[in-house]
Amino acid sequence: MGGMVVSAVAQEIDYPTTDGQPMAETDAQGIPLMNTVIGLRDHFRRRDDVYVSGNLLIYYEEGNVNASVAPDVFVVVGVPNHARDTYKLWEEGKAPDFVLEITSPSTRARDQTEKRELYERLAVEEYWRYDPTGNYLDPPLSGLCLSGGEYAALGPRRLADGTLALRSRVLGLELRIEGDELRFFDPATGEYVLTLTESNEERQRAEAERDSAQARLAREAAARRAAEARVAELEALLSRRREDD
Repeated sequence: MGGMVVSAVAQEIDYPTTDGQPMAETDAQGIPLMNTVIGLRDHFRRRDDVYVSGNLLIYYEEGNVNASVAPDVFVVVGVPNHARDTYKLWEEGKAPDFVLEITSPSTRARDQTEKRELYERLAVEEYWRYDPTGNYLDPPLSGLCLSGGEYAALGPRRLADGTLALRSRVLGLELRIEGDELRFFDPATGEYVLTLTESNEERQRAEAERDSAQARLAREAAARRAAEARVAELEALLSRRREDD
């Protein structure tokens, strides 16, 4: 539990589930937030020890309701994967391993200073920042990783087509800027983590294929019944003819 600030508190304290701040200022921040949370949840859906959330209050000092932060996206490896109202470090036993903040005009200063210092103090292994507008960060994606208790920059690389890519050791994924969109790429499968739109399209295709398969089975069953009825009819006709003879 290195990096956590913990104090003993005897009385029961109510920890609010909201800080009163909007989840995202505009679609520029809201869409990548939703795509990232939903995409990573789907990617880790078979892991019962990986928790993915977004805009959820993290309390890091027991007894101090003001000691909280709500990262846009965070991932914790090694805790149960179940729904939570808040995330309390002293109950969970560890801080997030991965945090992503989506920069906006009102948050960019805090993202660069206060939050960086806090996440470093809490021993968040990787701290990422993404600017969906490209107005505040150059390049628009940057990652920091703990090294000797302090953050060091993760080196970006450029793919052959010019795509900016950085690897997350925590996630086992590459974060890429495709055009002006943040995407997560899985080197193990050679495939991208699906966005919300892609997940919906994939589900619709699966449903259409299932419906098509069910319709085909229904047609085949109807054809079988018709053939069986025809065979029964012919057998009855032959039986009558034998009786007449």
